[in-house]
Amino acid sequence: MPESQGKRGAFIVLEGCDRTGKTSQCKTLGNYGALRRIIYIDTVPDLFSVDKLMQANIRAQYMNFPDRSTQCGQLINGYLTRKDDFTDEGIHLLFTLNRWERMKEMEKLLKAGVNLIVDRYSYSGVAFSSAKGLDMEWCKAPESGLLKPDLVILLTLSMEALARRGGFGDERYEVAGFQQKVIERYGMLKDDRYWKAIDADKTFDDVTAVLYEEVLRAIEHSGDKPLEKLW
Repeated sequence: MPESQGKRGAFIVLEGCDRTGKTSQCKTLGNYGALRRIIYIDTVPDLFSVDKLMQANIRAQYMNFPDRSTQCGQLINGYLTRKDDFTDEGIHLLFTLNRWERMKEMEKLLKAGVNLIVDRYSYSGVAFSSAKGLDMEWCKAPESGLLKPDLVILLTLSMEALARRGGFGDERYEVAGFQQKVIERYGMLKDDRYWKAIDADKTFDDVTAVLYEEVLRAIEHSGDKPLEKLW
């Protein structure tokens, strides 16, 4: 599936509760099996390899939120690791700011034909904050105007399966009761026009195979569409 000149990249987001495998799957997709035509380049622009991009049929880049490398991201990291504390409203706005920090870069990459595979996005922010009791419409408001994904893949997993995942409970939100509330909020946000739910309680490779097909389909159908904005 060669990349056509002038087509924009697809914006694909993986969402789900903590420990559903989003990050590992995002990073693995680029090296999947014999279909290594998608190359994930490090998020630092200087590390883009011209040779690799010329050899590839499709270009893609991995991103994740929160981006803990920024000043805002460092505050978020302190909160998530229980070193710092903020009001629910304050931490929600920090998460939102963290996404706005990268919007121009994301738009530039997409228009240049780079496909973005993003680990968490605005939906996580709204789902987690509203699960804490904040009004969902209030949570969505500061996210309005951010780029809208072409595809959101929601990885689902039972509470029992989540609890068995390695590292579950290490961070602030990794509590089974709270994660159940998050799942319910995702259900309220889900839009079948561009969301796809996938059961993550399978072998890693089986999940990757399903994800890869969805990603290829989204890339194929997004190139000629204009970029849209959230909400």
